Amino acid sequence: MEKENIFINQSVAILCDGNNIERSIHELSNSKNAMINFDKLIPKLLKDRGLNRLLYFREGKSISSKFAERLHENYYGSVIPCHKSADIPLSIKATQLASKVDTIVIMSGDSDYVELVIHLKGQGVRVEIAAVRQTTARILIEESDHFHEITSEDLFIYKTPRKK
Repeated sequence: MEKENIFINQSVAILCDGNNIERSIHELSNSKNAMINFDKLIPKLLKDRGLNRLLYFREGKSISSKFAERLHENYYGSVIPCHKSADIPLSIKATQLASKVDTIVIMSGDSDYVELVIHLKGQGVRVEIAAVRQTTARILIEESDHFHEITSEDLFIYKTPRKK
């Protein structure tokens, strides 16, 4: 009897603490104009798994509408403005999504997420961290199921248009 290949499709939610990741990549690249290249990073994070949703939490008013449009068009993603830090809104959303997805990828190196990681794993969710290694709390890497290192390969430097 021939054995069938069974493909199990995992559903993944990616939740990004925008301010944390932006600070990390600016430090990594020595450029305030460094941005995540989501077209490179998302496939690397998903590894043939299905993207349920991509949420980018961002404190402050200066959220590029072009960036928000690209996330929505390419990944059905949303940018969620936060009053203060992204920690609480991201944690609430992750807890709400826990019963709807198999895996949650948290894009942040902030140790404030350790309790969230422990909670989500207790709910049976696989939790992965995607961040710049040098700016990621070691305990966060240790508590997660998998660590995706964000490197300079995952960035691009945005060139500001010259004024005419």
